Amino acid sequence: MNISVTGRNIDVTPPLREYVESKLDRIRRHFDQLIDVQFVLDVDKLVHHVEATIHTRGKDLFAENNDQDMYAAIDGLVDKLDRQLIKHKEKLQSKNRAQARKVTNAR
Repeated sequence: MNISVTGRNIDVTPPLREYVESKLDRIRRHFDQLIDVQFVLDVDKLVHHVEATIHTRGKDLFAENNDQDMYAAIDGLVDKLDRQLIKHKEKLQSKNRAQARKVTNAR
């Protein structure tokens, strides 16, 4: 899995990069088929803006979050991505179960 952390109007320091990567462990726990993850960190006056795009097999997920603190913005973003990935995983599982039922009923 490729992880890209870039910054606009901010230098991405090693502790900030490590924080983002540690939060990705939570996402990997629910869904391990991630291909590429891109984070964009941005600061505009007092508002910290975080965007993320996750590429999985068959679906691209996007989320963004704003907060007054960068770490809080990252936490909120990871919560949003986690909910999206859980929903995506449930759809995949229900689709696979439906196909399995079709196969067993056809026999």
